[in-house]
Amino acid sequence: MQHATTNFLVTIPNSVPTNVGMVDSLITKQHDWESRELNKKNMQVILIQDVDHLGQASELVTVRNGYARNYLIPHKFAVEASSSNIKQMEEKLKVKAKKESAMLAEINKVIEVLTSSPIKVGAKTGTTNKIFGSVTSLQISRGIRDQKGYEIDRKRITINEEVKELGTYKATIDFGNGKSCELEFEVIAE
Repeated sequence: MQHATTNFLVTIPNSVPTNVGMVDSLITKQHDWESRELNKKNMQVILIQDVDHLGQASELVTVRNGYARNYLIPHKFAVEASSSNIKQMEEKLKVKAKKESAMLAEINKVIEVLTSSPIKVGAKTGTTNKIFGSVTSLQISRGIRDQKGYEIDRKRITINEEVKELGTYKATIDFGNGKSCELEFEVIAE
């Protein structure tokens, strides 16, 4: 088959005669396809937020170009790992590490004060030293605030055993970050 717009005919691999202009466009398309193959390489990004099955915030990860450019970056899950962005991430991590070490030192100081002596918690009792009701984490939290001067959320306090009589018991305080302490408290009659 001949085309009217050509000066001469060229045969391409599937034996269909065509013009030179069409061959040039096929070669260009082949180069585009090859360049797309080269662009499928991976790229590094810095995660801004936690991404399921990929990593946590401030983590440097390697992903496909398309995934980064079409999903992670437009949805503000990540930024490209340029040298300036990497330096910013390192600075943020240093500041975060300093804050965490200061907080850890403060937690250790609080733990030392709390474990130095037992907290006294008052409860109404009957004639047989049995308590009316039970001692709750709210009462322990108030006792810590009044006697030690620290405000601790009652949700962080877990009483290890049921308190129904006067005596000394133990409770656990969870400070987060894997830090916890065991606190002794003494139930006394009001």
